[in-house]
Amino acid sequence: MLNIVLFGAPGCGKGTQAARLKERYGINHVSTGEIIRNEIRRGSELGRKVADCIEHGELAPDEVVTGIIADYVEEHRECAGNIFDGYPRTTNQAVSFDGILKSHGLQVDVMIYMDVPEEELVKRILLRGKDSGRADDASEEVIRTRIATYRAQTAVVADYYSSQGKYSSVDGLGTMDEVFDRICSVIDGLRK
Repeated sequence: MLNIVLFGAPGCGKGTQAARLKERYGINHVSTGEIIRNEIRRGSELGRKVADCIEHGELAPDEVVTGIIADYVEEHRECAGNIFDGYPRTTNQAVSFDGILKSHGLQVDVMIYMDVPEEELVKRILLRGKDSGRADDASEEVIRTRIATYRAQTAVVADYYSSQGKYSSVDGLGTMDEVFDRICSVIDGLRK
């Protein structure tokens, strides 16, 4: 089973690229952000727990997100692989994630970091906000808070995977096809 962590700041294009990778490699796309947003729309207990955090550009609590992922891995042990988009977001989550996977005889094969400059991220998210209906995509202040939170709490996860020799960075600028080709060359390199 191939397990990929697709990583980068909000607005870098993880969701777009993950959907394409899913098609190319026949593996699942696991978007914790989308799972959480669905729970918020449904008004579930989980959704209510994290709604306030998200509206202010903060991360959902580790234990909530880790629980979602543990349930997912348990239910999908027989799939060809997974692209984890939006998880892990903290070093604590990464350590827990390794434990979850290890308990099933699995591991993270690679973390692919999509590198995009901050001003481009803000521009992309504001543009997306015109169609997404997401409150956290419509305010430049909230967007910059999300990016600052990412840099402070999430970017350090790259160090965690780098220390394991599982980190690869790709340039996230260019056409969707150019970025996709860069990501695929990393994945194809694993399969040799």
